[in-house]
Amino acid sequence: MIYHYSLTHFLFFAVKNLSINNCIIQLLIICFFLRDEALKSQELTQGMMDLWYKFPEVKQTYLGFCKNGNSGRGLGEDFAIALHSGLNNIFKNFGHEDITKSTHVEKLCLIKPKVGRDSISDFVTNLIKGYLLTYTEEFTKKNIQDKYCMEFNVAKAYFNYEKKVWQPKKYYLPMHNNHFVLLTPCDLLVRVDTWINKNDMYKNIQNIAVSIEDEALRFAVNDYFIKLLSEKPNKQEKLIAAQKTVEKYPSLIDYYIRDKEDREALALENSLEEVSEVNKVFIEQVVELANFLKDKTGFYDVKPNSFDEAMERVNFLKHVIEDCDGYRWFYDGDKPIRREADLHIMYKLVCYDTIADFNSEVNNGRGPVDFKASINRKDTTLIEFKLSRTLKKNLEKQVNVYKDANNTDKAIKVILYFTDEEYKKTINILNDLELSGKPGIVLIDARADKIQASKAK
Repeated sequence: MIYHYSLTHFLFFAVKNLSINNCIIQLLIICFFLRDEALKSQELTQGMMDLWYKFPEVKQTYLGFCKNGNSGRGLGEDFAIALHSGLNNIFKNFGHEDITKSTHVEKLCLIKPKVGRDSISDFVTNLIKGYLLTYTEEFTKKNIQDKYCMEFNVAKAYFNYEKKVWQPKKYYLPMHNNHFVLLTPCDLLVRVDTWINKNDMYKNIQNIAVSIEDEALRFAVNDYFIKLLSEKPNKQEKLIAAQKTVEKYPSLIDYYIRDKEDREALALENSLEEVSEVNKVFIEQVVELANFLKDKTGFYDVKPNSFDEAMERVNFLKHVIEDCDGYRWFYDGDKPIRREADLHIMYKLVCYDTIADFNSEVNNGRGPVDFKASINRKDTTLIEFKLSRTLKKNLEKQVNVYKDANNTDKAIKVILYFTDEEYKKTINILNDLELSGKPGIVLIDARADKIQASKAK
């Protein structure tokens, strides 16, 4: 797999479901086992690493939209070392917290740089795989025809505490391309970041300190943090200072989690909204529009060349983002999420039912490009996606390609902008490079306030 962007992570925090709560208890029991073993032996042996910490990604959940396939890197040595180290020092009170109301597995991703949201998501998926297998099997037996199912012997399905190893078990499951499929309850899913996450904790370090009841500790934390800063600290300096402060005063982690506990209703509200929006944009809306264009128009008819074929799909994507509320996918609340990768995923979805061969992340000799549409060896078009803030340097290197619409190596540049300022900057760059109005240049408006944005033009 070239690239994977996980849309969904697990929301164990604040879930009110008996079955899922039992799953959480089993998950914590395994984490407590790892904590106890880490406290017994601070040295992480290769055997411990292979048996308890290293897992492949559970690709059968299909949690995410990918450019190619559904496989990921899984959990390797960096994750194992970081988690084991955390469990035998800074998280040695895991399961015995006296500040928070309960224990949260999300706590394990709050300090070490190699233990982020994706690795925790993969880790947790592996630890609850037995629950997901049982959940899927029960649904399968009730709802799916036998011809779409078969019995699978699934590796690492449950943990044998007596032997201290993961063991296989057989399950009757749905089948896709001779692999089993795992279903996941929507109650467990969130998009982008977990409710309890490292970046949020570092950003709010001073607010967390205010909640400390111990006056001496509160003063010490603030004093230590401020002494790490220059007179005019930048964002990176504040981040490093926050990291060092948490490492020195790890109880800040529990104070941060307690604040999140006090706002659990908002966690559930955000989760429902985010998962609903993913379903709307990537499943309901895009599929509905694609089917409409296929049945009611000539959109998917054969096009005369790769450029027209690729441009049709770019314009379709532009329509989804600008006219069908697709722009919301690029926002976390009111804050834009500026990721070219999101555009890549959406474009991949609209490259559907076409005679052209669409390949992603190819190298045409000038360097890597996002997509290449080919009908034959002599008819290819390159498609690239850029945010307005990274545009000028990229365009300057390839300006002649976009000036010449008849270039044998045809190209399309798709530019996404979020604000009036970014729109004006983009127009100025295109004017300076004499590219305004060229057929290979497409602007997509992702501004949230569509009424005011249209007036700004």
